[in-house]
Amino acid sequence: MTWTAPQITRTDEILTGDERRQLQNFLDRHRDTLLWKCSGLTADQLKLAPVPTTTLTLLGLVRHMAEVERGWFRHTAAAQDGSPIYCSDDNVDGDFDDVPDADAEADFATYRRELALCDAAVAGLPLDHEATRPRGDTFSLRWIYLHMIEEYARHNGHADLLREAIDGATGE
Repeated sequence: MTWTAPQITRTDEILTGDERRQLQNFLDRHRDTLLWKCSGLTADQLKLAPVPTTTLTLLGLVRHMAEVERGWFRHTAAAQDGSPIYCSDDNVDGDFDDVPDADAEADFATYRRELALCDAAVAGLPLDHEATRPRGDTFSLRWIYLHMIEEYARHNGHADLLREAIDGATGE
């Protein structure tokens, strides 16, 4: 039997609330949008690179976002283990490049697990919490949330194009 990405219902948009609740809601909605763009596709479809000018795939985007979430929320903000999931010094783009041999079901489970771990890692930190990366740059948790929303917005645009090229499905 072929694995198919589960159907997803996106988080409802909230229009009021404190800053933390609003940032988390925007982030969750973007996370859900990426999964929504993948929903109902088979593992083979998720691995397709249907746009001739790029090798980008929907599964590669899911793997990449698991890496980025871990790097920013767990490693940078919460100072937890930030070991890469798919990448290494010898394979810096493993999240994108190693898709042909990837296990889509396992990668989706890794992504969902990483989201839960990231949310838990920063839940007790104030938005003004500052974290410094090894090269010396300092970031507030607020900036990290905004950056992650930006990262998802860009990649969800890619996901829109990829999904339409795979099966014609469109939607906001």
